[in-house]
Amino acid sequence: MNQFNKLTPAEAERLALLAEECGELVQAIGKVLRHGYENHHPDGGPTNRQAVERECGDVYHAIFKLVEASDITRNGLAESAGNKARNVSRYMHHQ
Repeated sequence: MNQFNKLTPAEAERLALLAEECGELVQAIGKVLRHGYENHHPDGGPTNRQAVERECGDVYHAIFKLVEASDITRNGLAESAGNKARNVSRYMHHQ
């Protein structure tokens, strides 16, 4: 079957993994913003800081999978990160 986006099943799966992990990271960040880094679920478990660390690691792994499969390039990723590092300070107020 010819997909309209011309993605292979493997490409789509890697992007789905990245999207899912980014969503989980956004959720963990929201909990930190509402309740603080050191808070945790009332029934126990990791702190919100630990949850953000875990989800950042999961996103990092999903990005690595894209690089490993040549969906994106390491150079392109590094260049974009460098551009962000140079430009983001204009928009940050407390750093």
